[in-house]
Amino acid sequence: MAIINKTILFVKEQLQDAEAGHDWFHVERVYKNALLIAEKEICNLEIVKLGALLHDIADSKFHNGDETVGPKKARLFLEKENITEQVIAEVLNIIENISFKGGNFEKKFSSIELAIIQDADRLDAIGAIGIARTFNYGGFKNRAIYSPGIAPKLNMDKEEYKKSNTPTINHFYEKLLLLKDKMNTETGKKLAQKRHVFMEHFLDQFFAEWNGEA
Repeated sequence: MAIINKTILFVKEQLQDAEAGHDWFHVERVYKNALLIAEKEICNLEIVKLGALLHDIADSKFHNGDETVGPKKARLFLEKENITEQVIAEVLNIIENISFKGGNFEKKFSSIELAIIQDADRLDAIGAIGIARTFNYGGFKNRAIYSPGIAPKLNMDKEEYKKSNTPTINHFYEKLLLLKDKMNTETGKKLAQKRHVFMEHFLDQFFAEWNGEA
């Protein structure tokens, strides 16, 4: 499909200088995860592909918290490629509703395509790659790895979550360990379970080493 190839080239160009946890390779992994999950679902595959490829085209974390940049970039690109307004609206709704945002964000839109891509994105936030991405972003933001005196902040609202600057280990409790139970599809749930257990083992080893027990 020509539009998919064009979208891949567009995303690669837009994210060529992106932080490593939110670069083209992240998008590519989410795209592959989405295709895997979509095999077991009845869905519009074109929207799944476009939504997965464009879901992080301009993450608000890297645009001063502005959540409108991504949808605007995606719309301009899709309009230029003469994509129908119906498909554009579906893709933009995915971009606007995919993010975790502290876990207390009430989605204003739902579809099987969003459910698939959200699961695919969340899978890339957990497991071995999720751990690597978390510490990469923590280093990017110059955050402490861990500070025993700073407890994780649970049940943050959207704005608190966006402004949070807690140590990287806290992020496991504030988001990553919560994702297993927030998966939408059966495939997503199965894949998340294995990655969740891997993170639990990592944390056990981390604290054992931190406390001089291993």
